[in-house]
Amino acid sequence: MTYDFDTQIDRRNTGSNKWSKYPADVLPMWVADMDFSAAPPIVAAITERLQHPVFGYCSAKPELREQIVADMQAKYGWTISAEDIVFLPGVEPGFNMAIKALLKPGQTLAIQTPIYRPILMAPRHWELSQVDLRVDLPVAEQRSSLALADAVLLCNPHNPTGKVYRRDDLLALAEATGDKPIISDEIHCELLYDGRRHIPIASLDPSVAQRTITLMSAAKTYNIPGLKAGFAIVTDTALREHFNASRLGMVDSVNILGLEASLAAFRDCADWRDDAVAYLQENRDYLAKAVAERLPGVRMEAPEGTYLAWLDCSALGLADPQSYFVEHARVAFSAGSDFGARYNQFVRLNFGCTRQTLVEAVDRLASTPAFAGGR
Repeated sequence: MTYDFDTQIDRRNTGSNKWSKYPADVLPMWVADMDFSAAPPIVAAITERLQHPVFGYCSAKPELREQIVADMQAKYGWTISAEDIVFLPGVEPGFNMAIKALLKPGQTLAIQTPIYRPILMAPRHWELSQVDLRVDLPVAEQRSSLALADAVLLCNPHNPTGKVYRRDDLLALAEATGDKPIISDEIHCELLYDGRRHIPIASLDPSVAQRTITLMSAAKTYNIPGLKAGFAIVTDTALREHFNASRLGMVDSVNILGLEASLAAFRDCADWRDDAVAYLQENRDYLAKAVAERLPGVRMEAPEGTYLAWLDCSALGLADPQSYFVEHARVAFSAGSDFGARYNQFVRLNFGCTRQTLVEAVDRLASTPAFAGGR
């Protein structure tokens, strides 16, 4: 079955964060959600659940646990049990729960930089010191930084660069961390390009899994982030109990419709996912070519995963690229400074949109003084 990702869907006046932040004439290409309609089986599952008039507290159905167990085996060759899964209202509360469970104030957390803002802010939420792992450097060159850390918070596939870690990268990281805990945000794990295959770091070896909290969700791949459903996989019983105890009244149960949508996504939407990934890869390739040919001074490495592009605008000499593009092109990106203080000359572009929107954004950018001569 072939799905239509070219239809423009008007998202204004729906409460959408993405489409309500800026004036109506601004193209929003910032926050990480896509402009595509959810897969029909997801819509059908939610519609069916809405026929029952009671919406009390709920737990994940056994079918969802069984589906995740089967998915981990089929997709990644990773054997887990249904009891290893902890359902959460999102990955962000999950890694904050994990930090609280694993670290004490004054200890040190290693994070990748640049990194998306919720991870960037996490160490200070819990009164931790921070050590940066440069995404553009191999693990072998960062052993001294890892030696300073008491735990590592990994984002793979990486937001904002779209880097996908290979097995040798993950093995090197696991070895360099010794017996230190690993928290792994793998929310974009099904959005990979050019035939790549995601590898959960916990799947490398039981000894790595024993100290790892893996965080996943259907939210990004199947474009249902507003339904607030995710899960952790924690194979060590003691670690899982300790992790669960760190909810501390702040992390609630999962949205009832999010659980229904997640089951439908994982069980019934593989063809939709494959079509979406193919469309996004074509968007990525169009964007990479357009940046090279029409936006001189901007550098972009084609992301290996996610639907996010990390654009280096340093050569343009702009004080604030994000503000400049909003003012002169009426296109809104995420500011690079949101991903780390040293990245103010970068912007993050979300290409999870129709091709028409992406083409229009490039046309608007190319017509600004930054690229058309003069400034």
